[in-house]
Amino acid sequence: MTTWRFTVDGHDWIVRERVGQHGVYDYEWLTGPNTYGFTGAASGGTIDEDDMKVAIADFLAEINPETGYLD
Repeated sequence: MTTWRFTVDGHDWIVRERVGQHGVYDYEWLTGPNTYGFTGAASGGTIDEDDMKVAIADFLAEINPETGYLD
């Protein structure tokens, strides 16, 4: 299993490619106020590190800073 670690907008994340599911990635938010993340998938390929960081930034943009939850 391939694993990446990123810091995006001051938040730490681990991204893991899902075993047995090529192109499916689980994003774990390590420093968020709540313990969750999200799953992303590439249609017919893989996601590069820049695209992973964009996906994380897009996710964080949807988080309400007062509650720590998705709006």
